[in-house]
Amino acid sequence: MDEATLLKKLRWRCRRGMRELDQLFERYLDRQWAIAPTGERDVFLRLLDCEDDKLWRWFMGYEECPDAELADLIARIRALPA
Repeated sequence: MDEATLLKKLRWRCRRGMRELDQLFERYLDRQWAIAPTGERDVFLRLLDCEDDKLWRWFMGYEECPDAELADLIARIRALPA
């Protein structure tokens, strides 16, 4: 699959129905996806497989993500400027 098609599919998967999560994921796709190494991309795909309620609690800081790789990526996504 070419990169443009993959990016379109990812944008669709990033639509969570919660504006805050949607914005965070879109920000990552717009600013980091193109330059992210394969390992980081794999972690992002794993993050997209998580349930929305967990994502919400992790991104908003109400809970700590038990997976260290996911937690690291969540912190980096949260730190991206708006």
